[in-house]
Amino acid sequence: MSTNTFLKKQAAKSLKTKLIESGTTQTEVAEKVGVSLAYVNRITKGREQIVNKTLVKMMDELGYDVELTYRKKTAD
Repeated sequence: MSTNTFLKKQAAKSLKTKLIESGTTQTEVAEKVGVSLAYVNRITKGREQIVNKTLVKMMDELGYDVELTYRKKTAD
C-alpha cells in the first residue's frame, strides 16, 4: 500500500471516529466548515485526496514517513 493510500484511509477512519465521538453529523461539520455534505462524505469514504501528493513524495525522498495525529484542544 502506498503512503498516499494509507494516509487517505487513515484520514477517513479518523474523521469517522471523531464524528461519532463528538456526536456530530457529516451535515453539521460540513455546514460549520463551509463545504458540501458530498465533500465530507467523500473524505469519510476515503475517496477524496486531502493530503498533498507532492508533500508526501518530497518527505518520502527525504526518508520520512508522514503520519497524521490528532490532539483534543484544551481550553486556555
